[in-house]
Amino acid sequence: MPHDLVIGTYTEQLPHVDGHAEGVLAARFDGAEVSGLSVAARVRNPSWVAVSPDGTRVYAVSETGPDGGLLAFARGGDGTLRLLGEVSSGGADPAHLALHPSGAYLIAGTYSGGTVSVFALNGDGSIGARTGFVQHEGRGPDDARQEAPHVHQLSVDPVSGDVVVVDLGLGETRWYALDDDGGLVLRPEATISSGAAGPRHLAFHPDGRHALVLNELDSTLDVLRRDGDRFVRVSTVSTREPGATGQNLPAAVRVTDDGGTVLVTNRGDDTIAVFSFDADVSRAALVAAEPARSRAPRDLVVAPEGDRVLVACQDSDEVTIFAFDARTRVLRFVGASPVPTPVCLAFV
Repeated sequence: MPHDLVIGTYTEQLPHVDGHAEGVLAARFDGAEVSGLSVAARVRNPSWVAVSPDGTRVYAVSETGPDGGLLAFARGGDGTLRLLGEVSSGGADPAHLALHPSGAYLIAGTYSGGTVSVFALNGDGSIGARTGFVQHEGRGPDDARQEAPHVHQLSVDPVSGDVVVVDLGLGETRWYALDDDGGLVLRPEATISSGAAGPRHLAFHPDGRHALVLNELDSTLDVLRRDGDRFVRVSTVSTREPGATGQNLPAAVRVTDDGGTVLVTNRGDDTIAVFSFDADVSRAALVAAEPARSRAPRDLVVAPEGDRVLVACQDSDEVTIFAFDARTRVLRFVGASPVPTPVCLAFV
């Protein structure tokens, strides 16, 4: 069954990427290829996008400095985007944003700024007043990558409703309660410290009892298990095959809807790490490292039917497509579709 895609990209040459897309892209996916590519909105470095559950609203970061932007769009049935407004991200280089499940708030974080913001959403989907703001302070043990706070990802705990912030620079994953006015209240007892491992992204398991934290700086995956009103780390596994050498920087972590498989992208090795997940013993085990067949795999998404995996390969201007068998956990290469500097993939 064909599906619409919204694709986040880089549009400018930056120290870490040669961006040359033209903004937020719209496309179709038919199970075999990404086609019908068009520029849905001309935005500077819209490296992360989020789509409302009903598909009528799209939100994008503008990863720029010294102050970045957050943009809201109304999405038409033909995939076109109409700008509803733009606000300051409250810091340099916003790297991630997330819609609160209630639909009432947009949550965003800045990588270079080390900030977290919560915005109320208006009835038409536009971005309203900033209701919460936190400036992270401090640094981690890695002098090169953890010299300051670097907020990399945000999500909402599906059980507690807390806002979960992954800060690579501090080496911490923090839980913030969201108060009745949309403000953020740190729950320090819930903080997970990863130190020089460099936490980048977190994915909740469908069972609500587990979460997976992907560490960029040491290529590991932590399994967290809920313990009362917080999580504890219970196991850690490498994202690389035994004997792998050279620099490697994992990027994305996703859990399949059945909870049995965890997928991770490795930049450097340029592989998709495939893990089995056993919830009974809270363990992930690496079962394969499938070549991405392209360079610098960033985001990875599983198609709604669960039988295809799409990988945004930033440095080779393409999205690679794999057939996926949930029973055997085998990825089979289907093909690659040209897409300029793809970073983030979102199904509508």
